[in-house]
Amino acid sequence: MFPSCFPEAQFSYAGTSNVLHKFLTYRSPGPIFIPRDKGFTTNGPYTLPSWLSEEDVNYYANKYNQTEFTGALNYYRALNLNWELTAPWTGAKVNVPVKFIVGDLDLTYNSPGTKDFIHGGGFKSYVPFLEEIVMMEGVGHFINEERAEEISTHIYKFIKNF
Repeated sequence: MFPSCFPEAQFSYAGTSNVLHKFLTYRSPGPIFIPRDKGFTTNGPYTLPSWLSEEDVNYYANKYNQTEFTGALNYYRALNLNWELTAPWTGAKVNVPVKFIVGDLDLTYNSPGTKDFIHGGGFKSYVPFLEEIVMMEGVGHFINEERAEEISTHIYKFIKNF
């Protein structure tokens, strides 16, 4: 998916703090794209949301400065291998009660085909005990931080049924 070292070089050039500012404040419903001819642009300055402080970003940046982004990017580089390793479970169902919560601005929710899969019955076919899908408006990928109290309430109401 990513050639070795391409994103790392782009992120290194942009600076860890700038990269994290972009990722953590990204509000567009779709994937982040890094054009090869232009590289990673940060387009700062960034306005941090209420759930994220500059201290948080600095903490994350210090941690990533120790290890860089290779480990995180290797997850995506290994996607094909992950499919091979999990092949025995292809088609397996999640046979426990589930409440699925997603933000409408989450870039994964806005990936091609995902909304149709979730709302069109495909998801339910793999999660037969799906009790509810909650799509939260104005919320991105970091849903538990963006709407911590609301998420806690959803989880509490769900588990108190058991």
